[in-house]
Parts: sequence; C-alpha cells; structure tokens
Amino acid sequence: MDYQAQLLLVMIIYMILLILWGLYQGRKVKNADDFAIAGRNLPGWTAALSERATGESSWALLGLPGAAYATGLTEVWTAIGCVLGIISAWALISWRLRDEAEKYNSNTFTGYLSSRHGDAAKWIRIVGSSTIVFFFFFYVGAQFLGGGKTLHTMFGIDPTLGMIITAAIIVPYTIYGGFQSVVHTDVIQAVVMIITLIVGPIVGLIYIANNPDVFASSIPEALSKAEAVAQTNYATFFDFTGGWTGGVVIAGGFSWFFGYLGGQPQLSMRFMAIKDKKQAKKARNIGIAWTVIAYIGALCLGWIGIAIFGPTGLADQEFVMPSVLLEIFPPAIAAILITGAIAAMVSTADSLLILSATEFSENLLQSKNKNPKKELLKSRLITALLAVVALSLAYLSSVLEINLIYTLVSFVWAGIGGTFSVVILLTLFWKKYHGIPALITIITGMLFTIVWISTGMEEYVTSRILTFIVAAAIAILSSLIIPKKQPK
Repeated sequence: MDYQAQLLLVMIIYMILLILWGLYQGRKVKNADDFAIAGRNLPGWTAALSERATGESSWALLGLPGAAYATGLTEVWTAIGCVLGIISAWALISWRLRDEAEKYNSNTFTGYLSSRHGDAAKWIRIVGSSTIVFFFFFYVGAQFLGGGKTLHTMFGIDPTLGMIITAAIIVPYTIYGGFQSVVHTDVIQAVVMIITLIVGPIVGLIYIANNPDVFASSIPEALSKAEAVAQTNYATFFDFTGGWTGGVVIAGGFSWFFGYLGGQPQLSMRFMAIKDKKQAKKARNIGIAWTVIAYIGALCLGWIGIAIFGPTGLADQEFVMPSVLLEIFPPAIAAILITGAIAAMVSTADSLLILSATEFSENLLQSKNKNPKKELLKSRLITALLAVVALSLAYLSSVLEINLIYTLVSFVWAGIGGTFSVVILLTLFWKKYHGIPALITIITGMLFTIVWISTGMEEYVTSRILTFIVAAAIAILSSLIIPKKQPK
C-alpha cells in the first residue's frame, strides 16, 4: 500500500472517530445555553486546547512552516507577534472576560458587549452581530473551499466533492451538539497538532544531522546556504537593506499581535465558557505553554524543510510540513500526523459556524418564546441553514473562479480582530468607555478596514496595525467627548 492510500485510510478512520466523538459529546446538550456556550461549564484544559486549535489549525501546521521555509529567520517576527498576543490574551483578558460573562449571564460575544454597555445595547447587538455573521459566512465558506482544495491536492478528489466531504465531516455534530461538541473535537485536534509540532522537529533534526544526502545538516547551515543560493536574507532577523520595505515586513509580521487581544469572537467565546476562576488559571497555563511549544515547532519544521529540500525544492511552500513528515517518517506514522493536521484545518469551520449561528440566533432573531426545546431546535435549524449558505458561497466562488471569499476573509483579522480588540480592552480596563463610543468604534473600525484594503493601501501598511490604532483613537476621543449617561 503506497503512502497516499495509507494516508487516505488513516484519514477516513480518524474522521469517523472524530464525528462519533462530537456526536457523543452532543448528548449533553439540553437547552440553548448548552448549545451556545456549553453551559459556561468548561474545564480549563478543555477551554485552553479548544481555543488553541481554533486559533491556529492550518496556520500553525501549514501557513507558518511554509512562511518559515520561504523567508527564513524573518518569519520569527510574525511568530513573536502572535505569541505575545496569545500570551497577553490568556494572562490579561481570559479570566476577566470569563468573570464578566458570568456576571452578565452572556451566551454570545456581542451579547456580553450589549449587556455591558446598556446605553447602546440594542444597536451594539444589531451592528456587532450583523458584522460578525456577515464576515463569518465567508470565513466558513473559505474553510470549506480550503478543505476541498486540500483534499484535491492530497488525493486528487474533485474540489467540489472535497467541499461537500469537508462539510459532511463537521456539520452533523455541530448541528447536534453545538459549542459542546465543537470544543471537545477541538481538544483532539490540539493534542494531535502539538504531538506533530514536537515529534516532527525532533526527528527532523536527527534526520538531517545523520543524512549526507540532504541540502544541509543543521538549521544554521541550511539558512546560510539558502541565503547564498537564493540571494535573499534567509539568515537575517533584521532586513533593512531595502530601507522602508524591511521595516514594513517586520511591522507586518508583528502586527498579528493586535488581533489576539480579545477581538476574535471565536477565541473569546472559549474564555467566556470556562467554569470558574480556578479553571481559568489552569487554562491560562496550558494555553501559553501550548503556544510557545507549537510556534517553535512550526518554525523549525519550515527551516528543516530548507535543510532537506533546499530553498527551491518545493513547488508549494505551504506543503513543507507534510513533505518533511513524509521524508523523515515511515508512511504509516506520517499518515497519522498529516491526517491530524488536515483534520485540524478542516474542522476549524465548526468553530466559525457555531459562532455565526449563535450570534444570529441569540442576537438577531430574539424571540419572546423561551421554551428550552423550541429554542434549542431554533439554534440547530439556523446552524444547518448557515452551513448550507456557506457551502453554496464556497461552491460559487470555486465555479466562478473568483477570490471573493478569500478577499473578505482578509478583512476578518483586521476589521473584526483589530476593531473588537479595542472594544474588549477598553470595556475591561477603562471605566469612561461606554455604549455610544463602543458602537462608534465598531462602525469606524469596519469602515476603515474596508476602505483601506479596497483602495490597495494594504500593500504599504497593513490594516492589522492601522485598524487597531484608528479604532483606539476614535474610541478614546468619543469617550472623552460624549459623556456617559448616568442611570436615573
């Protein structure tokens, strides 16, 4: 049996077990609160691993190793920005957001913001939820599209069929068990991911040190030789030879920091769902440790790829991780590790889908009927409907060969992440910040991001930095200009 057949067999078994695990966890869901936020009863380790799997997935396993393979040491700045952002979120925001969600009995991200800022609750709920649902429609669609393309690349499956398979994997347990099923399947993904990112680099370093046929026998040698061959700065942290361009590259890498500061709703929901303060501390420690280890491993896999294949040896840089694993492990072991990586990417859609569904159900389709069974049925039907819409968008984008989905996804990290990070930070840490400035911040941040990216200015300075700065400036000024209404 060749490696591709082994990989396909392992993947089928893995996915079946994942679906069954998600359905098994879904049996605990009895009402809409369980469906939306797992009853705010998550153990710390579950919340931490789920948040990490949701936050990284294809980025840590395909994107970051690919970027490290293509650029060498320069990619360290991206890793530093991400790691510092994640550490800041877990150390400063996670437990505060958990306490606030409990205090206001909030089941959704914008539900918390609207409850916290009562002077503009209605409009924060409408504008915030509408913005998140709209952009995450396309975000889910992008995951389906990405899953289809990955299955096509790995196994030659038709991309459209690959999208349907991707949806068929995650939609059943997401509809049945909601947030409860999603977080527990995420835990499995996080464990497989961290095993891959620990074992892969260790075995890879041993492999290149003992194999005379590789491009280089160590990472430093690989970076130095790659720099000589490709005539680019693989072995340099600070590339200012291009003047302004070098600074932009470093700032662009570090800019990922701002999106992690509470502004990604799919991550913040994990903070809000933690059971108690003791579990929040446990989650913080696990989340930070996982992050540091995973990012070091991801960078090393990219650099080991240079040592094995050379700087020009791979046609697609983002497949450096599976290429390295297939080179250094027997096919059966490589198949297990690669399957976990692909599954983590594919199943990211479940977190985005349940977020969109609960925002839509809880905030945009509020009903006076609070019958638990009917509310749960409503949440499940909306989840199914949104999955169909997202899959249709992915299919249209593929058939028409347009990049609409990926273009709109580029707005998410800046427009959603940068904007809502400001809102969350000021909500938690500044007493003068209130509802009207929060609403103004949301509108300003989204409009600025859309205009900035649409006009091509993203090529000069990334909106991941500027959206945060502009939104923060507007938030502070509007809070100082517009006084908070005192309760009668």
